[in-house]
Amino acid sequence: MLQLSTFLLIKLLITLKKSVKRSLNFKTYLVLCAFTVVSNVAMSNVDLPRVKNCMSCHTVNRKLIGPAFKDVATKYANHPNQKEIEDQLVQKVMKGGSGAWGVVPMPANTQVNEKEARLLVKWILSLKKS
Repeated sequence: MLQLSTFLLIKLLITLKKSVKRSLNFKTYLVLCAFTVVSNVAMSNVDLPRVKNCMSCHTVNRKLIGPAFKDVATKYANHPNQKEIEDQLVQKVMKGGSGAWGVVPMPANTQVNEKEARLLVKWILSLKKS
């Protein structure tokens, strides 16, 4: 799927607004605006690992320096308390950690706030292998 950047989505929204004045009714405009916002939010979960440099050590499908995101998701998929795991992983993303995946420690990610860390973790856990 072709991913549009936030800039392109905003530009599309401006273009749509101009079209509304000419031909579209207001309800159609609102639907298109909502679609644009939802698309942007959905894409941000995929873009966030790139922006926050997670992809320097991780990939989705294979071990790099750290484990593959799908391997993390699979490891915790059947844990009885998903909220507890999510909270632990959020802290690991922000503060770093070691021992869970070998001898190479994961450094603290000071550029990631708690909201971003939670988005990252929810996205990663959604990748479990089927």
